[in-house]
Amino acid sequence: MGKRVAVVLAGCGVFDGSEIHEASAVLVHLSRQGADVKIFAPSIDQMHVVDHVKGAPTEEKRNVLVESARLARGDIQDLSQLNVKELDAIIFPGGFGVAKNLCTWAVQGKDCSVNEQVKTVLQAFHSEKKPIGLCCISPVLAAKVFPGCEVTVGHDKDERYIQTVCKRLPFATCTADAITQLGCKHVCKSVSEAHVDEKNKIVTTCAFMCKAPLHEIFDGIGVMVQDVLKLA
Repeated sequence: MGKRVAVVLAGCGVFDGSEIHEASAVLVHLSRQGADVKIFAPSIDQMHVVDHVKGAPTEEKRNVLVESARLARGDIQDLSQLNVKELDAIIFPGGFGVAKNLCTWAVQGKDCSVNEQVKTVLQAFHSEKKPIGLCCISPVLAAKVFPGCEVTVGHDKDERYIQTVCKRLPFATCTADAITQLGCKHVCKSVSEAHVDEKNKIVTTCAFMCKAPLHEIFDGIGVMVQDVLKLA
């Protein structure tokens, strides 16, 4: 039997939900490894809805679970239904929805709060010594919930994040610096690599935090997925 892996989504679309290419890459690599995947998302309102053509917020209201169901092809469960005893590992794709819907990093940086359901789930996997995989901006969840852990978001100066996010949001602190300020260790890695925090069983890769061709981002996520499954 393949490893049983939870994938947690944050909506659908890079600027207000899960990054679609990252979510797809995670699911493809898990499929190749024969994993039994269950997809979850919290049933909460999105922070806001972004028009991805204009790159600007709209007046719409959308639900994170309902939007995530688009990526899951409808096969998804409320995060409140997740049972850590029935799973071997958990993975969080990135996308600004992680920083907007799963926590408040987008508006508060290192002083953010993490959604209580998300925090509870992360702590449950950590307590059970089951691996946690995170890519792109989602390693900030681990940095906030597990002081002293080791993660990567790529380089110390994450150029893509600064170019895209900091133009839209009221803070401009480099993510790696903020992670260090939280008492965690940031490890520089290329887009094709993942970092494994053996002690905490946390595996991270930078994905779209770096400027790189899509296939390299896809391959780096594959390395993260493989490392998660090795720990499971």
